[in-house]
Amino acid sequence: MTTPSARSRLDAALAAIGDPAGEGARACLTVYRDAAIAAADAADARARQGISLGPLDGAIVTIKDLFDVAGEVTRAGSKVLAEEGKVAEADAPVVRRLRAAGAVIVAKTNMTEFAFSGVGANPHYGTPANPADRSRVPGGSTSGGAVAVADGMCEIAIGSDTGGSTRIPAALCGIVGYKPSRQRIPTEGAFPLSQTHDSIGPMAMTVADCARADAVLAGEAPWALAPAPLAGLRVGVAQGLPLDALDDTVAKRFPQALAALEKAGARLAPEALPLLDAMNAVHARGGIVPAEGYAVHRARIARAKDRIDPMIATRIERAGNIASADYIAMRNERAALVAAMDARLADIDVLALPTTAIAAPTIAEMLDPQTFGRKNAMLLRNTTIGNFFDLCAISLPIPGDGLPCGLMLMARNGHDRRLFRIAAAVEKILA
Repeated sequence: MTTPSARSRLDAALAAIGDPAGEGARACLTVYRDAAIAAADAADARARQGISLGPLDGAIVTIKDLFDVAGEVTRAGSKVLAEEGKVAEADAPVVRRLRAAGAVIVAKTNMTEFAFSGVGANPHYGTPANPADRSRVPGGSTSGGAVAVADGMCEIAIGSDTGGSTRIPAALCGIVGYKPSRQRIPTEGAFPLSQTHDSIGPMAMTVADCARADAVLAGEAPWALAPAPLAGLRVGVAQGLPLDALDDTVAKRFPQALAALEKAGARLAPEALPLLDAMNAVHARGGIVPAEGYAVHRARIARAKDRIDPMIATRIERAGNIASADYIAMRNERAALVAAMDARLADIDVLALPTTAIAAPTIAEMLDPQTFGRKNAMLLRNTTIGNFFDLCAISLPIPGDGLPCGLMLMARNGHDRRLFRIAAAVEKILA
């Protein structure tokens, strides 16, 4: 079967973005129509000559609004940053790598302001509606990227993940989202939230597309993704808090995913993880991410709090009460806990848990600050484990009736390729 040309696939993506009945205006904040057409035509010309720049050559890609593009202001979903008008002098390293690999960058996508929420709401540029139910949030913070993938505006979306920002919207929108071992992909040129937790990863309809994008972002040579054997795979099923207070959708579908794994020959075992209690003790003292976010935005909050999403501004401002000694202590405790979790996971291949405890809330209910705070915490609760303990993690859609939800697989830092191979096999049995 002949593969459609890059130009024809780009034309379809541009049509989806421009559809007045669709979510393009809210999902894609900047559209690079002319540059994308030139890049797609160049990819097709190479293909006709039998030349390829790699597995992303001609792929239709979006990038999150927090990545630097030379000559543009990096907004990070914020009107305040847009007004500050700081122009990027160069493309972010990941953007350079995408261009060098022949990717066709079609748009910059919407996001939670400053990437500081798992909900995906944005009062400044509009909230992209969930593809499964347009009355619901898409998840965040890479909200526009997930909607763009699910609605056919791109094939691969590049986002950031500080507490779940690729995996949460992937789970809520029914696609695949990946968080790498953070040291593999440079975060320079991505507007920061947390210097210790920020990571960069892809979202797509398939594990294979995420794997090929991840290799380019990491500056690695292309590799063949062969699904790992599931027979005998050691799967630890996280117990305790990750399974607490699941909503009806997740409570029904997560056991179905585990049953499919067991039927395929995987060896499932419950994993009690007291280290999660130690993580929560760190969070209870204010947490590392809020403290680092406050350091980034302290002057901005003092100057322009009234022009920042109040759901975000309040959380950032609260972190101003964290003492520097407490921040240092939390970082030291986290370093010890990361090492302890790595040792704890040495005897299993992957840890399995629901990506989020709940399916997508409605846009309307997220307007209430108390509901927003409670459900934002429920969306972030499981995914943040991967960031705190510096693991690699992937969210796979669990098929079924009703709203989308995700199965999350986590593996030790540095085991990214192994995790992709396992995820490719699990994807097959879930489909």
